[in-house]
Amino acid sequence: MQSASDRHEYPAHWEADVVLRDGGTARIRPITVDDAERLVSFYEQVSDESKYYRFFAPYPRLSDKDVHRFTHHDFVDRVGLAATVGGEFIATVRYDRIGADGMAASAPADEAEVAFLVQDAHQGRGVASALLEHIAAVARERGIRRFAAEVLPANNKMIKVFTDAGYTQKRSFEDGVVHLEFGLEPTERSVAVQRAREQRAEAHSVGRLLAPGSVAVVGTGRSPGGVGRSVLGNLREAGFTGRLYAVNKAFPEDLKEVDGMPAHRSVRDIAAPVDLAVVAVPAEQVPEAVTECGEHGVQGLVVLSAGYAESGPDGRERQRELVRHARAYGMRIFGPNAFGVINTSPEVRLNASLAPEMPRPGRIGLFAQSGAIGIALLSRLHRRGGGVTGVTGVSTFISSGNRADVSGNDVLQYWYDDPDTDVALMYLESIGNPRKFTRLARRTAAAKPLVVVQGAGSAPQGHAVRATRLPHATVSALLRQAGVIRVDTITELVDAGLLLARQPLPTGPRVAILGNSESLGLLTYDACLSEGLRPLPPLDLTTEASAQDFHAALARALADETCDAVVVTAIPAIGERSPGDAELAEALRSAAAAAPAKPVLVVHVELGGLAMALSAATSTAPRAEAAPRARTDVPEDAQPVPTAVAAPEGTHLIPAYPAAERAVRALAEAVKYALWRREAADAGRVPEYEDIDEKGAAELIGGLLARGQGLTLGTDETCELLGRYGIRTRRAIPAPAPDEAARAAAALGYPVALKATAPHLRHRADLGGVRLDVADEEQLRRSYAELTELFGKPEEIRPVVQAMAPRGVDTVVRAVIDPAAGAVLSFGLAGAASQLLGDMAHRLVPVTDREASSLIRSIRTAPLLFGWRGSTPVDTAALEELLLRVSRLVDDHPEVVAVTLEPVVVAPHGLSVLGASVRLAPPPARDDLGPRTLPTY
Repeated sequence: MQSASDRHEYPAHWEADVVLRDGGTARIRPITVDDAERLVSFYEQVSDESKYYRFFAPYPRLSDKDVHRFTHHDFVDRVGLAATVGGEFIATVRYDRIGADGMAASAPADEAEVAFLVQDAHQGRGVASALLEHIAAVARERGIRRFAAEVLPANNKMIKVFTDAGYTQKRSFEDGVVHLEFGLEPTERSVAVQRAREQRAEAHSVGRLLAPGSVAVVGTGRSPGGVGRSVLGNLREAGFTGRLYAVNKAFPEDLKEVDGMPAHRSVRDIAAPVDLAVVAVPAEQVPEAVTECGEHGVQGLVVLSAGYAESGPDGRERQRELVRHARAYGMRIFGPNAFGVINTSPEVRLNASLAPEMPRPGRIGLFAQSGAIGIALLSRLHRRGGGVTGVTGVSTFISSGNRADVSGNDVLQYWYDDPDTDVALMYLESIGNPRKFTRLARRTAAAKPLVVVQGAGSAPQGHAVRATRLPHATVSALLRQAGVIRVDTITELVDAGLLLARQPLPTGPRVAILGNSESLGLLTYDACLSEGLRPLPPLDLTTEASAQDFHAALARALADETCDAVVVTAIPAIGERSPGDAELAEALRSAAAAAPAKPVLVVHVELGGLAMALSAATSTAPRAEAAPRARTDVPEDAQPVPTAVAAPEGTHLIPAYPAAERAVRALAEAVKYALWRREAADAGRVPEYEDIDEKGAAELIGGLLARGQGLTLGTDETCELLGRYGIRTRRAIPAPAPDEAARAAAALGYPVALKATAPHLRHRADLGGVRLDVADEEQLRRSYAELTELFGKPEEIRPVVQAMAPRGVDTVVRAVIDPAAGAVLSFGLAGAASQLLGDMAHRLVPVTDREASSLIRSIRTAPLLFGWRGSTPVDTAALEELLLRVSRLVDDHPEVVAVTLEPVVVAPHGLSVLGASVRLAPPPARDDLGPRTLPTY
């Protein structure tokens, strides 16, 4: 408890769990008066050299006065933070606010002196870097803008902590001491440094659990059967390369082995280190197991036990306590309620899961929140002939259950630079942190394909994360913008994954189709048109086609410069010249190998052996017993089908699909992803506009917010704020009576528009609440009478008069700040297209010029903007500029939490904003700009 002299309550929101450089975790929290004994114990374990670096003199022990000073803080001018593991300090940091004379001061002084001390056993783990991020965030919250630090020249580690942080700094040397000063506002470099450290730490935290040197199965049954005994058997059968231990407190004291593995009653009894523990005991026994593992130094847990957040409120609290308990010892958790994890690397061969068979090594990484879906994914890859043979096996498989700790974000961090994973497949029931996931997905997708099935579930059970208010379709659109290949079913997930793992990316949408069935070729052609591809006329080889015919036709298609990909269709054929499955597979593979830059897909009907043969080693293909008869439609110089030879390492295997639409859909996703990769290489820029008054807008917003916590601006205020960003709106003058309407029209000049603006009539020209091209006062008064007669009194329909805008296409522009996803800019056509059909496109803010251009072209009704059916194209350049200005407004001023411009009439030359609304509110906290932290509970 804090003393009465303390000026602020204990700031619990400063508490955080962080992942350190080596993958372990630590808890950061404020130091209080109750920490005196911990501080003394911590200091006693620090070397004399580290103490000298901290105090610039020999300082063997802390005096009572020191202990009091270092544990009594007001949490404003004097703040101390500690990093703890197992409840004990491993590092501390403190700041003291100082004035211009370097002496202790209070606000408004905005500089503070900062100092660190890290226990020697924990130096090199990135503890000081994490503490610097958190103490800097605390200082900014308390109005401090600069840190000063004095460091001895020999203390290279601490100097590096400051210089590598990425903040703007000054450095000087005086009286034998290095003096550092640096601002605390995040810079582009400091954010980049922070995110690079986050990636390395989180990737390492997952990687070390997927490649343990030893595994203990806690809850191994005494007799065959049961979860624990099954997992132990799966680990043994997979050929795990490390040490295995069976643990059960119910084992007899004289039991030494279970299934040939050393048996122990407790993890504490194991003499050697244990890296990973698989926990398979009832939920009520898990806390004891966690304590034993933590005290033994176990690095992480796979908790298979159920009875947590999935079971209700009591389970959610049990899950929160499980995470807090494990993190207190620096451990990370897969689960609870997990199916398990698999790593097929020959150096590891880890099957710490309930899967009875170990997938063969491959290049696909799988992540599933659901155990049932995880089983289905493994099964489908197995059945597709390639999941367990050749290069399309599994590199790693993670089924995280309730994902209370390790989440899809952590796994993405690991896969990003995992050399064994070329394609990432994820089944996500929900996305707990869309802003972070989108950022990580964009970076991952730039390096390797990321295919996602996204459920419509709620936030993870037990997580204290902000829930997104965006519709499911909007989140999906934002994921696609980030390069994610979004599919709807696990069948499509596997279809796309097999193609991306086996074949190169297509360079365009042009598709050649060839095969021995005219009907199947036409079905494939139609499927290509439906998916937005550009198919060439199908080539029918007839049902008499031999393997050599297929080889020759595929070789010609791959050599054709007007083709970017090839789909081969095959049905069973009858006759002595019809090729066998293995022979046809070898023919196709050899032709594809000669032109490896273009993808090849096969659609087979009732040729199950062909799919298997396409995935099998080529040495299993039978040799042709005799040369086939000559064909009149095969060029004389066509090369014969090569006889069976061993496939060179790295040869692309050809994916086979049982239906044309599935193959084409997978190819279409690959085409869109390849286009995204090319465009992502040049994302564009956020343009500067000289007429934007950012400072004036900030002052206006500040003054308006002083009235209250949140408000929707009036018409004049909206026009003024938008005008500061060069967005001009056409003035609408209220007309509560016919005479006021006439005066307004005279001021604006005829022709004018008369509109009813009541909520049920706004933007509903189809209901008759709008009169356009009113030419004179007589027509105006007649129109006014018609509106009031049809819809009610003026005070009910709220009529306004507005100058006529040039004719064009009515559009709508919206921007909203979502607490989870961030600022989102949306665009569509006004009216039924957006309201009824949901034809809206979305981009994350800030939007670049290239993104603004793609945004208006992404809606299905975009042709109406570009001269559809002979109409005059509208000024899309002006529309793009408007989108960029709105993006700048909400990006520069996060207090602008919602903007709607409707309608925006885009004419052949210029545009007119006829309606606008703006809402202001204190912005939601930006957790992506704060210090690194794990989800809270």
